[in-house]
Amino acid sequence: MPCLLAQHEIAHEGETGKVFRANFRDRAGRTVLIMRPGMQNTNCAEDNIRHLVYLIENSILNFPEGQEQMSWLIDYTGFSLNTSVSIRTAREIINILQNHYPERLALAFLYSPPRIFEAFWKAVKYFLDPKTSQKVKFVYPNKKESVELMSSLFDADNLPKEFGGKATLQYDHDEFSRLMAQDDVRTAKFWGSDEKPVPISSSLAVNQVAPEPLPLAPAAS
Repeated sequence: MPCLLAQHEIAHEGETGKVFRANFRDRAGRTVLIMRPGMQNTNCAEDNIRHLVYLIENSILNFPEGQEQMSWLIDYTGFSLNTSVSIRTAREIINILQNHYPERLALAFLYSPPRIFEAFWKAVKYFLDPKTSQKVKFVYPNKKESVELMSSLFDADNLPKEFGGKATLQYDHDEFSRLMAQDDVRTAKFWGSDEKPVPISSSLAVNQVAPEPLPLAPAAS
């Protein structure tokens, strides 16, 4: 049986809403993870990685039937080199994603990253394989092609204003934690455990997913 990770073990990482599963899907029906690097609130590399892997696993658990990929929306409001994860941590995250979740990411939208991000991106991009790199899209609200790309993949009524849509993005940590804890119980039943887990190996790298998708639970309103 895999090592199990529960919401309460990594809840402190999500207090600011730096990463969470959205309450809407893209036009292709894919689960959406919202990331806000400017909301970084801890400096423990291991906990940051565990938190992200936990949410990736939870997103996979909530894939609609027939869907095997997710989309990432990354909001760079408030981003600075002081709030970003280290290059070393970013490299570890990339290794996990490419080695254990190679086909789970459909597209990652980097929305309006500041110029200061360019140096960070150049360092990180070095570790990306070309196939993964092609999935990363830089999006700028003042560029026509960016606006058209977002509108083709997201319903403006669902998309938060932070990403050029019309919806209001509100993260309630207590409510989100409650929903994640409910999913932990479902996962525990699948694995036949009395714990409340998401299956993650001690190396944070085992991709174990229940074969039956679970209903999407709202993450934010």
